Amino acid sequence: MLPNRTASFVIFVVCLFLSTSSAWAGNKRIMSVKAAKVMAERALVESVYGLKLRAEERVEDMVAASFIGNTESKTSAQIKGITFEEVVYDATQDIAQVTASVRVPQITNIDGVTVELKDKLFRRVGFATSTPSAAGPLQALRAAELDAYKELIKQLVGFELESHTTVENFMLTSDLVKTKVMATLFMAQLTEYGWTPEGDAYVKMQLNLKEASEILGQNLITDSEIIEVEGQGAQTDDFTKANGQ
Repeated sequence: MLPNRTASFVIFVVCLFLSTSSAWAGNKRIMSVKAAKVMAERALVESVYGLKLRAEERVEDMVAASFIGNTESKTSAQIKGITFEEVVYDATQDIAQVTASVRVPQITNIDGVTVELKDKLFRRVGFATSTPSAAGPLQALRAAELDAYKELIKQLVGFELESHTTVENFMLTSDLVKTKVMATLFMAQLTEYGWTPEGDAYVKMQLNLKEASEILGQNLITDSEIIEVEGQGAQTDDFTKANGQ
């Protein structure tokens, strides 16, 4: 039987622990980390199995205010063996960062082609937040990622360009330029990412053509064994605001 004074002290400590724990407890961190893991898983699927991408850019009368750029991507695959190497959570900004990796011996890629990857290691990073107001930089990073994918495809596969120009009485009356990209890309590697002081995101990606040629059994090498590109993404649409749209 505990003395009254000791019993009171034990009760006080238990109550203090419970109140402190409740202050720390919550699901925001858990949700952010779980979402970041899903984002990292998607990034790995895009690198390993590939993604289908469609993009179009359009400029009228050589005026940047008329510029329209649309990019869409799609991927789907069944994957296993992913390892989450590092989980970092910034409680101040409510942003989770997860680094994931996977080694794959053989796959059937998004085009249905069986590819021997010989246990090649793929590693990607995913970000997420539970706070909508904190999502801007992460959304800009995803936009930059898709822009980089598009630039890789334009370098590797090429793109379609369509142009219509009309001149009347020696004066340009209309000018329209459109570019289109539609292709599948896989084995792209993210080499660098970050944000500018203004908050815009950038992503650097590369495709090792020598390695891809060996894996696919076909020569993809052009003037260089490695294609490197940089994609850009913004979190604020000041372009539309500036043009009063």
